[in-house]
Parts: sequence; C-alpha cells; structure tokens
Amino acid sequence: MAHNSTPLGDTVRAYRRTAGWNQERLAEESGLSVSTVRNIEQRGHARLDTLSQVAQAFGVPTSALFAPGVPHPVGDDDSANRQLLASLRQALMPPVGIAGETLADPGEAAEPSAVRRLIEDALSLYNSDRYESVALMLPGLLRQADAAVVAAEEEGCHQEAVLVRAHALLLAGKYLTQVRQYDMAYQALAEGIRLARELDNTLTAATGVTGLCWLLLRQDRFDEAERLAATTAEAIEPKLSTASMGELAAWGELCLRIASAAIRNNREDEAKQARRMAATAASAMGHEHRDYRTHWARFGPATVEIKAVEDLSLAGDAHGVLSRKDQGLLSKETLEAVGRPSAINWHRHRLDIARSHVKVGSTHDAMEELARIKKKAPSWIRHQPMARYVMEDILKTRKRTLTREMREMATLLNVRA
Repeated sequence: MAHNSTPLGDTVRAYRRTAGWNQERLAEESGLSVSTVRNIEQRGHARLDTLSQVAQAFGVPTSALFAPGVPHPVGDDDSANRQLLASLRQALMPPVGIAGETLADPGEAAEPSAVRRLIEDALSLYNSDRYESVALMLPGLLRQADAAVVAAEEEGCHQEAVLVRAHALLLAGKYLTQVRQYDMAYQALAEGIRLARELDNTLTAATGVTGLCWLLLRQDRFDEAERLAATTAEAIEPKLSTASMGELAAWGELCLRIASAAIRNNREDEAKQARRMAATAASAMGHEHRDYRTHWARFGPATVEIKAVEDLSLAGDAHGVLSRKDQGLLSKETLEAVGRPSAINWHRHRLDIARSHVKVGSTHDAMEELARIKKKAPSWIRHQPMARYVMEDILKTRKRTLTREMREMATLLNVRA
C-alpha cells in the first residue's frame, strides 16, 4: 500500500520495520492507539510526549526519531509579531556595516547603577507575569546598557558597565525564550555569556548557560542541552561546606537542566542522578533562594520537588503526580517554611496536575486547575503548548454543551471549541 512520505513518518516506519512490528504491535508496545500510530506515520507529526512513548517502545532516545524537513508555513500572525518586536530587534540586533560599525541608536548615557535598577524592575515585572510591560521596557533598557558601556570606557568603570550589559542581555534572552522567539533569545543569551566570560564572572556565565539550556529544551535539542548543562555543572561544582547560596543555586539549576533534558530523551538513569545532585544542593541551602546577580531563577527544596513530579508527568504516571499533589515538600505548611518556588515553575507544575487529572478522567478538576492559572497568569498561560494540549483533551471528552468558562479558555489558548 502506498503511504505518504514525511521525515518523521519515514523514521518511525523504518524503526518499526527493523523491529519486525506491524502498526498494531507498535501501538501495543508504546501504549498508544493504532490510529495514533497510523497518524504519526502518515501525517508526520506528534506531540513530544507521544513521540517519547514511541521512542521508549523502540528503546532509543527521543531525539533519534527527529528528522530534518521543510518547516511548516509561517502563520498569518507573523507580520504582527514582526511589528511588535521591531524595536527590540533594533536594540538587540542592529545593522552592521562593512567597516564593522553598528548603525544602532546609541541610546541615552546612563550610570550602570541606574541600568541595574531598571533590570531589577523588569525582572520583577517578568516574575509577576507582566510580559507586556517587560516588552515595553526592554528596547530602551538594552540601549541604555550599551550607552553605559560606551560612557564607562571614558570614566574608568568599564567592568561594572559590561556586567550590567550582560545581565540586560540575559534578561532579554529569558523573556524571548518565554515568548518563543528563539533566534532572538539565542542572540541575547550567547552575547551575555560571552561578556560574562570576558569578565571571568563564572556565575553570570553559568546563569546564561542555564537559560541557553532552557532554550535548547524548548527546541527539542535534548542531547545538546544535557551535554551543555553537564559540562558547565562539572566546571562550577561547588564544595558544599563552603559554597555560597549563589554557587549552590547556580549548580543546582544546571543539574535540573541535565535531568530535564535526560528525562525527555528517555535517559532515565541520567535524569535520576542529576535530580539527586540537585536535591543535594537544595538540601544544603535549606530554603528557596533567588538573587539575579548570581542566578536568575528561584531555587531550593520546593523547586527540586516539583521538577521531580514533572518527571512523573512526562513518564505518563498520572496517579504518581496526583499522589504527590500538595503533599510533603509541596504541602502548604512546608512551603511556608522553606519558601515557594517561582511563579512560573509553580504554574508549570499545576499544568502537570491538570494534565494528570485529564488522564484519569477528572476533566472537571483539570478545568479548575486551568482556571486558577488563567486567573493568576493569563499572559503566561497563553504561551504554553501544554495548556493547549490539556484544553484539547478536555474538549475531546466533553459530550455536553461547553460552559462559558470552557469557551473563554479555548479562545484564550487558541483551541478550536
């Protein structure tokens, strides 16, 4: 029988035939339906968690199934994004002439301390889910950071100004990764890491690497993300008895990146080992901690625990996720004692819970989780594919007329009701 040819479909079909399986056998081994397997081979695309189940059945890393191909056409809203990001592109990626000069708006001269305060304000807005405000601040902030470096060369405080510029770039990279503007995010992060290396500021460079690993994970580049995080973690591994909070947090965050990449790539043993290292760092700290001058994200015992629960979600263990919901390190009492994880990590954790509720048939509970996240972080949830997947699954099981809340959620997440 003739079949459609797609890079992913051809790769999965080749693995299946090498194993001597028909589609029914692959469905049985992977825990998927025959129609899902047929859809992957014929249409050539699948959710990452579905693809991971196929890879597990074959006993290969998920990345082994990835194959190059022509990208899908850009959506109709690309022109709108180009316009919205024009000012940020000008500040981050100015034109360069043949003599090496940049034709950029030089910005207003500012003291490094003033730019640092702007970074702190923008990071606070980012952590409060106020992405529109961050987007408005970043172009001017980056131009001021550039101008501060130029002015500092004349005033003898060059190193401080360059470090501030590196922090401004890392903030831009963090924001752009969150809103899935990956090429621009890479530009910002790579330049921030380069500046930190020039200053021999290891923790700032490691912070940039942590952000770059997140970007690679978002692009399904699991092997590269794991390797980058592992080599950097090895280079900065602290002595637990004398390490500062910033050193422990930076190392612990890199260990979390190793685990996140490994578990997505069906490397469970490596993920478990990295989770143990992260837990060691968190235990030595004793509570959640954040200081953007040494590491960007909040890190501590609660953060490590929600990432361990995320592993269960990625493995499809819905009952395991729900059994640890609001228990142990994630109980209300313990969170009050050790501190809460960052809002973004917490919302991502609640999406895992929503997804698990759907898997066990509790769509009402899943909808309640989505509604709580929407209330607290409407801008954040709009950018989350997992939220769309959960909503799609809720709608598939819905036999009655949709509630107003469901219709509004579907509209927010761009899911066809």
